[in-house]
Amino acid sequence: MGKNILAIEKIPKLLLRFSIPAIISGLVSALYNIVDQIFIGQSVGVLGNAATNVAFPLVTVCLATSLLCGIGTASNFSLCQGRGEDEKAKKIVGNGIFFATVLGLIISIIVFLFLDNLLYFFGSTEKIFPYARTYTGITNFGIPFIILSTVMSFIIRADGSPKFSMISILSGALANTILDPIFIFGLNMGIAGAAWATVIGQIISFCCVIYYLFYKMKSFKVTKEILFSPSLDLIKNIIFLGMGPATNQLAMMIVQITLNNVLMYYGERSIYGGAIPLACVGIITKINIIFISIIIGIAQGAQPIIGFNYGAKNYERVKETFKIMLGTGITISTLAFLIFQIFPRELTSIFGDGTEEYFIFAEKYFKIFMGLTFLNAVQPMCGNFFTAIGRAKIGMIVSITRQILFLLPMIVIFPKFLEIDGVLYAGPVADFISFLMASFLVRREIKRMENMN
Repeated sequence: MGKNILAIEKIPKLLLRFSIPAIISGLVSALYNIVDQIFIGQSVGVLGNAATNVAFPLVTVCLATSLLCGIGTASNFSLCQGRGEDEKAKKIVGNGIFFATVLGLIISIIVFLFLDNLLYFFGSTEKIFPYARTYTGITNFGIPFIILSTVMSFIIRADGSPKFSMISILSGALANTILDPIFIFGLNMGIAGAAWATVIGQIISFCCVIYYLFYKMKSFKVTKEILFSPSLDLIKNIIFLGMGPATNQLAMMIVQITLNNVLMYYGERSIYGGAIPLACVGIITKINIIFISIIIGIAQGAQPIIGFNYGAKNYERVKETFKIMLGTGITISTLAFLIFQIFPRELTSIFGDGTEEYFIFAEKYFKIFMGLTFLNAVQPMCGNFFTAIGRAKIGMIVSITRQILFLLPMIVIFPKFLEIDGVLYAGPVADFISFLMASFLVRREIKRMENMN
C-alpha cells in the first residue's frame, strides 16, 4: 500500500492529476450534445433544437446506466485495492463490464421497439416529432457503445491512467465535431447527419477503451474468464455503490420529462408558445452541462483518492481531499453563476437565431431558474463523496433530494399559481433546500470520521 501514489502523494497534486483528465473527459462528453445542438440550430432551427431536447431524457438514461456500472465498479475497485483485496478487485471489474454490456443492449432494444411512444411521453409535439424520431432512431444504435466506453473510462481512471481515459473520450468527440458539418451541410443530411456523426464518435471511443482493457491494464491482465464470470453478489455490490449517482440521473430524467410537458402546456397558454420554452430549456440544459461536467469531473478525480484512503483507514487524507474538492467546486460554481447572469443572451445566440420572445424567455430562465448556481457544486460533490466511501444509502439520499423531493413537485405546483413563471422559480427554491440538506449530512459524516480516527 505504501507504494501506491494514492496513499503517499500530496493531495493537491494528486487531485489535480486525476481531476483534470476527468474534467476534460466530462467536457468532451458534453460536446457530443452541444456540438449537435449548435449545428442543428444553425441548419434546422428552433424545431431541431426542441427535438434534441425531447430526445435528451434518453441521453440521461444512458448516463444513469453508465454511472450505475462505472462509479459502482470504480468505487468498489478502489476500496478493494485500499484493503489489499486484489483478487476481488479484479472480479469487480469483470462483472462491471459484463453488467454494462447487458444493460446497454436491453436499453437499445426497448428504444427500438417503443420509440414513437417514448418520444411523445418525453414531451414531443406533432411539429417536433419527425425531427425527434429521426435523431433518436439513429443515435439508438450508439447506446451500447457510449455506455461501455463511459463505464470503462471510470475503470481506466481508477486503474491509474486518467490521461488515457481522457484521450478515449476525446477521440470520439473530435470525430463527432469534424463529421457534424460534413454530414449536416456537406452531404445535406440535416438532423440525421448530426445523429450519425454522434454514433461514429461513440464507436471510436469504444474502440479506444477496448484497446486499453486488453493491452494497457495496469492492475491485472484481463482474460475471458474475468469478463464472462458473472457473480450476483459482486453485481449487487456494484449496484449498491452506483445506485446513488444513477438514481440522481434517473431523477433528472423524470424531472426533464415533467418539465417538458409542463413547459409545453403552459407555454401554449403564454406569449411564447409551446416550442420556444422547449427549445430554450434544451439549449440552457446543455450549456449547464459544461458547468456540471467540471464539477462532476473534480468529484470523479477525487473518487479513487477518497476510496483508496478510506479503505486504508487514512481518514485525514480523506477529509483533506474532500475539503479541497469542495472549495474548488464552490469557486467554479460562483464563476458559472456570474457568466449565466451577465451573458444570457450571448450564450443563447450561439445556438442560432430566434424571435424576441425566444431570447426573453431564455434570459428569464438563466436569471431565475439558474439564480443559485453558486451553490450547485455542494450537492453533487457530497453525493459522490458518500459513494466513494461506501456509504451508498446516504449518497442516494443526497443525490435525489433536489430532483425528486423538491424540484419535481415544485415545477408541477408553482405554475398553478404563477403560470409558466412558476417553473422558473422552482429551480432556486429546490437548489437552496437541497444545499442545506447535503451540508448537514456531510458535516455529520466528517465528525463521524474524526471520532473513528
